[in-house]
Amino acid sequence: MADISPLAIAIIVCEIGFWVMLAAGLAARYLLRWRRTSVVLLVGTPLLDLALLAFTVADLRGGGEATTVHGLGAAYLGFSVAFGHSLVRWADQRVAHRFAGGPPPVKPPRRGPEKVRYEWREWGKCLAGAAIACAAMALLSFVVASPAQTEALWGVGGWMMRLGVVTGIWLVAGPLWTTLANVRIRGLR
Repeated sequence: MADISPLAIAIIVCEIGFWVMLAAGLAARYLLRWRRTSVVLLVGTPLLDLALLAFTVADLRGGGEATTVHGLGAAYLGFSVAFGHSLVRWADQRVAHRFAGGPPPVKPPRRGPEKVRYEWREWGKCLAGAAIACAAMALLSFVVASPAQTEALWGVGGWMMRLGVVTGIWLVAGPLWTTLANVRIRGLR
């Protein structure tokens, strides 16, 4: 078995930590009725992202060379920041409905202009996540370490290019597809 990178372990720990803090925050809110404690736990989830960033900085400052795992860490950070709030809201609606008599969770629109707006908004989060990840990689490449040390992040085939491809695919498969389908349906009426 190959050695597992300490940074890969940190990413796994942060992901598990996010779900543990989310579950603990929702349990405190709806099962124990500890509103303040739940707010602290739920608001504290971004601290895991900061811990991951600090761990990545320390790893590169120690002379390490950036690898695929460093790019994955930056991508995790960006998308966690961009989608974290809506993921917490999604889980909160479901737990409130199931355990506290709250209203049914809001479902994404299935068609029409509402669906188009929804798809563009979700793609905007994707774009924000990619931008945050690229900013983190730029910080790592030019402030924390040297560009030679971090070529896996920004070089040809690096993580910045991969994020651009993912963002482009999401654009085509999500909001553009939905927009064109909506225009076509409206034209048939």
